[in-house]
Amino acid sequence: MASPKILIYLLRRDLRVHDNPIFHKLTSMSSQANAPFTHLLPLYVFPAHQIEVSGFLSSSDEKSPYPEARSKVGKFWRCGQLRAKFLAETVWDLKQNLETIGSGLEIRVGMLHDVVKQLVEGFKSKGVQVKGLWMTSEEGYEEKAEERQVRKIIVNAGGDFHLWKDEKYFIDDDDIPFDDPQKYPDVFTKYRNTVEPLREAPRKVLPTPKKLPPLPQNIPPQAHPFKIPGNLKDLIAALQKPLDAGLGLKNPPQMPSAGASSAVPFAGGATSGQKRLKHLIESGAMTRYKDTRNGMVGTDYSSKLSLWLALGSLTAREVHSALIDFEEGKTDVGKGAEGYGKGENKGTTHMRFELLWRDYMRLCTRKYGSRLFLVGGFRNARNIQWKHDNSIMQRWLEGTTGIGLVDAAQRELFLTGFTSNRARQNVASFLTKHLEQDWRLGAEWYECNLVDYDVSSNWGNWQYTAGVGNDPREDRKFNPVKQASDYDPKAEFVKAWIPEVRELQPEEAWQCWKASYAAKQKPGLRGNIMAERPLAKISFTPRSGGNDGHRGGGRSRGRAQWF
Repeated sequence: MASPKILIYLLRRDLRVHDNPIFHKLTSMSSQANAPFTHLLPLYVFPAHQIEVSGFLSSSDEKSPYPEARSKVGKFWRCGQLRAKFLAETVWDLKQNLETIGSGLEIRVGMLHDVVKQLVEGFKSKGVQVKGLWMTSEEGYEEKAEERQVRKIIVNAGGDFHLWKDEKYFIDDDDIPFDDPQKYPDVFTKYRNTVEPLREAPRKVLPTPKKLPPLPQNIPPQAHPFKIPGNLKDLIAALQKPLDAGLGLKNPPQMPSAGASSAVPFAGGATSGQKRLKHLIESGAMTRYKDTRNGMVGTDYSSKLSLWLALGSLTAREVHSALIDFEEGKTDVGKGAEGYGKGENKGTTHMRFELLWRDYMRLCTRKYGSRLFLVGGFRNARNIQWKHDNSIMQRWLEGTTGIGLVDAAQRELFLTGFTSNRARQNVASFLTKHLEQDWRLGAEWYECNLVDYDVSSNWGNWQYTAGVGNDPREDRKFNPVKQASDYDPKAEFVKAWIPEVRELQPEEAWQCWKASYAAKQKPGLRGNIMAERPLAKISFTPRSGGNDGHRGGGRSRGRAQWF
């Protein structure tokens, strides 16, 4: 009997079966008479430097061989409980989807190169050679280091290493009109102009494979001292076990007993992501997207597709393809929704615009590399003296600054793993422009908490807002009280997440220090640090008439967009 020829597919942020170039290629190769591989081992590793893995220790007597996965500046956990849960759900959904087409997914923890080395040596001890390893290229300093380390192990073992281009984005790498990353424009509008019209830019979605090569037999187990759970519930528990529920906060926010709910009540995984995309089209939310995207309350004011795009369980061109089908009336999806079969509308146009923004943030990471994480940013700015005040940071983290919009957003983020794009802009601007605290602390906190965390979008947008990125207006500064007046005129968002101010008028809820003496004596505000000692007192008088809180229009050029 011929010896098995094993190919390892190491997945990272390409966690899908559909529209996947590697699975697509393997489908065609497996039908060949002399296929180079007889068995496929899809592999996902929870990386020990980015996600705390001590919860996988086989016993309480064991000790992890890896240092804690904490951030560099603030020493926060790099992946908090809610993001860990969403990631686990995504990985498990992929595992189940692969099993339906005759394959599966091996789950491991550790450093990627350690895990790959253990597998290669484990198979070799059984007389089986790993013929090759394929993985998708990712942008990011750590990700590039992983690729180099894994390549070295495979090549030294005599195997074939292939790094595939990342195809989860809107514009294919081969269609970017620049032959050198250093030529990428530093202004988004200039880049956009080179790839328009956007409706014609993406490539076609790849078909979903119906069958994949079988898993190899006698797969080497997870290396000591870790043990991989056999079900999703225990997988989530292992990821969350070492993470303090308060993430190190002295007074962590508590979920209001009523009146507040998550804007992202979704499970991770491609199955959930495709369901969400279909809902956006059928409900008309996609058509209304440009008019509602600055909202703050509810599930449908924005797409929330960033949750799945970040992990590659949805692709941007998949979203684009669904928009084309809707605009041209090619399928029955969205048949009863406004705009069906009537061509591109302002909602679908703006969705493509935001997908391109994600592309652009990724290209900035490719261009500037490790400068994404440096205090001076892309600009290498040396003229800003950032502060490090622990007491101020603790109040910003806990949502007790006294600025209603900022505090509500921080509490929502901590309790749900999400807050709106509008809120993120204001939170980031307040920390960096009003409080003058090191922007990297904010970026690290978002990395810990956001279920839609994406390295390029998160760090690039924090740089943008802090004035050290590639924003042509480095002095941009949001007035969070004016922003609350514009986008939360009735203080619905603020009151939902800050029960202490629910009995106040909107102007008082936005800054509760402005409340009357009598109001400050009521339970919740009496002696409350937000009312007595706000971190800032911001001058603002609302315009007469106000607005409905659903401002449409395009956003200012160059403004950060987390999507």
